[in-house]
Amino acid sequence: MKFKKTSSFPSRLRPASAVVLSLFASVSAWGAPGSSSGSALVAEVEFNDTFLQQPGGVRIDISRFNKGNVALPGNYRAELYVNGIWLGRTEATLRQVGDDTRNVQPCFDRAAVERTGIDLAKLSPEATAKLVAGCVALPELVPDATASFDNGEQRLDLTVPQIAMSRTARGYVDPKYWDDGVTAARLQYNANVYHSDASGLSTTQSYVGLNAGFNFGGWRFRHVGNLTHGDFEGTRYQSVQTSLQRSLAPIRSQLVIGEAYTDGALFDSFGFRGVQVASDDRMYPESQRGYAPVVRGIANSNARVQVRQSGNIIYETTVAPGAFEITDLYPTGYGGDLELVITEADGSVRTSRLPFAAAVNALRPGITRYSITVGQYRNVSLQSRPMMMQATVQHGINNMVTGYGGFIAAQDYTAVMGGGALNTDLGAFGADITQAWTTLEAGGRSGQSVRLSYSKLVAPTNTNLTLAAYRYSSSGYLSMADAMALRDLEQRGMAAGMFMGGIQRGRLQMTINQMLPQGYGSFYLTGSTQNYWNRSGSDTQFQAGYNNSYKRINYGVSASRQFNVNAGKWDNRVMLTVGIPLGTGQHAPYSMTSVSHDSNGGTSLQEAVTGTLGLDNAFTYGVNAGYTGGGNSTDTATVGANVGYLSPFAALTASASKGRNYSQAGFGISGGIVAYAGGVAFTPMPGDTMAIVEAADAAGARLTNGSGLRVDPWGHAIVPSLTPFSTNQVEIDPKGLPISVALKTTQQNTAPTAGAIVKMKFETENPGRAAILRVMGPDGTPVPFGAEVTDAQGQAAGTVGQGGRIIVRGLKQDSGELLVKWGSDAKSSCALHYALPPEAASKANPFTVLDAACVASAAR
Repeated sequence: MKFKKTSSFPSRLRPASAVVLSLFASVSAWGAPGSSSGSALVAEVEFNDTFLQQPGGVRIDISRFNKGNVALPGNYRAELYVNGIWLGRTEATLRQVGDDTRNVQPCFDRAAVERTGIDLAKLSPEATAKLVAGCVALPELVPDATASFDNGEQRLDLTVPQIAMSRTARGYVDPKYWDDGVTAARLQYNANVYHSDASGLSTTQSYVGLNAGFNFGGWRFRHVGNLTHGDFEGTRYQSVQTSLQRSLAPIRSQLVIGEAYTDGALFDSFGFRGVQVASDDRMYPESQRGYAPVVRGIANSNARVQVRQSGNIIYETTVAPGAFEITDLYPTGYGGDLELVITEADGSVRTSRLPFAAAVNALRPGITRYSITVGQYRNVSLQSRPMMMQATVQHGINNMVTGYGGFIAAQDYTAVMGGGALNTDLGAFGADITQAWTTLEAGGRSGQSVRLSYSKLVAPTNTNLTLAAYRYSSSGYLSMADAMALRDLEQRGMAAGMFMGGIQRGRLQMTINQMLPQGYGSFYLTGSTQNYWNRSGSDTQFQAGYNNSYKRINYGVSASRQFNVNAGKWDNRVMLTVGIPLGTGQHAPYSMTSVSHDSNGGTSLQEAVTGTLGLDNAFTYGVNAGYTGGGNSTDTATVGANVGYLSPFAALTASASKGRNYSQAGFGISGGIVAYAGGVAFTPMPGDTMAIVEAADAAGARLTNGSGLRVDPWGHAIVPSLTPFSTNQVEIDPKGLPISVALKTTQQNTAPTAGAIVKMKFETENPGRAAILRVMGPDGTPVPFGAEVTDAQGQAAGTVGQGGRIIVRGLKQDSGELLVKWGSDAKSSCALHYALPPEAASKANPFTVLDAACVASAAR
């Protein structure tokens, strides 16, 4: 495209003129549509220099702005974007078209076209023939398609008509772009010490949770365990699981060798030591996937909270008084109830069970999910390790029907199940039946278990009925866990009557979340009730709540039923909470007041004030006071405080409280360490799938992927919790970097495999010092606006602005010469000498301001 204007008039331009000119200099290589010969023009414009004409008729040479930074022919590693969507990092081939060395265009062979997602079957016979012959420009293959290469960003952008593209699901990333990451060792830790003095008894309990691993290629070695120490229990290390695993991309599955858990989708989840091959839903696009529960509770003091599953501690933390939520839970299995244990500062313990089962097993049409597990049954509470095999399969038959089934074959136990799910306008229904046979010394048992389940998001009322399930089991039916527990008791010579778990008869569980009309808040309900064949009564527990806000005031009402371990009975509790911000600033404190009443007649009043301080809200604090009295409890008042600091290397927490008959103090530290060929990096918020960012000389730069993520003094940063098999964008904010450090790119994308540690190198350069020069020409007037400034090596150093001012970057030396040129003849240039003050003396101001005289080149 070419623009020319013949009229002329004198004009003075603002600095915005230079910005407009620079926009045209960003194009590198561009394959334009409609070029059947492959001779598409590189984007080029011609500016009328009359706009910059100086008094006296001096003309400014601005031809350097007519064409962008043209890349040289060759192969480049570039980020590939198709229709604005990142696909991955790939090889980009650029070739020269014709005799014009500036006309350089991207070209594509068959493999490159396949990587773009273009459907080869939709190409014309002529285009297919050209593709066989060699590297072809994109417009020659697909009409109206374009390809542009940005040399500065190392980015290849394609626009392709949708009709020429292969149909893929939203969020799809081709497996060829999945990144297994680098070889690295990793350690995730969570440690805390909890000390209490209650009723003359002093106890100290310590906990260290470890998640260690080593990555090599696509293989992931993982070990999860915890070390606990108590004054009475002593020291104990519990190995939760040790495994070796890797992704199997061709079959969208995960291979696990070692200790792990079955998925719990059909049968109840249990631990095993052996081999498992199972579908991995994360390998499907987000639009084709399908639960981890939110754990809620109420603490009366600075309490220690544990979440257990199948006898293993899978989460532990310390919480402040009041209601709390745990939303970052990563259970070891996808099924099996969770046990919440709350240990108060006075030593009292309350527990509750949270129903945790997969939602109705409905799948999309054509999707198959399977699991095959062979090995030993593993339960830390049992001494025996019987051999077992489990296999399950689910298949989406059509939009309405999903069929599923499976079996378990173990020593002295066999179970077979089958069922189906229906997707209807009324919701998703599931029904299945399991037949189980158990062989015991006291005699064989045989029975059936029927399960009915339902889930529905009721759009008109915005009611999310996540899970409603009812299971009825005959008296002869035993689940895998119950059968193995009874078998273990017999082998140890103990009576079956000592089995405390209870043979389940019927169970109903439900989880509801309801959003009310705007301004009316929301409420939730989760609970279960079950009865047993071998003991009377039923266990009913629930958590329910209502939350809303009025202007800046938040309030809520909740009710719960939990089992009090110390008293050996159930505890019902209701609670009212009111939250008010104490100010409007970024670090304004927040007040939370709560009043609770339990079934024993006791009443508790808590007041807490929390807030944040510092950059990225890294420092958190809270103070609280409370009163408990009435019922069977002794009137007592408490005061406490807690603090936290999110450092670049670890997260630190501390708490202390004092009551009438007790005092408590706790300290915690958590974080992660990654060691790889490039060094050692630390993070306060580790995850399973992570990225190591390398950005030399960019210490302190902030990463936009999370609060508090910054590049450490050694040029490393860790971005935790990447989404496996999906596009993840990692971005560095250059704000605050020294003017002497420049990032060549601030954004990159990656699609890691599960558990990968990918390396993302952000190249930086030291462009030299910067200065503002006020330059007068040989005739004593400012040098012409728009004139080009180059250094002694002929490299561009800046452009003259208004009033002869030049912002010069890239000065490698403290003194030297610069050439100012505004025309093609010798009279249209001059040279200037600059001398910068020592760098240490100018650190307070990133720019040094100097006056300089530009002398005609011939006079020097």
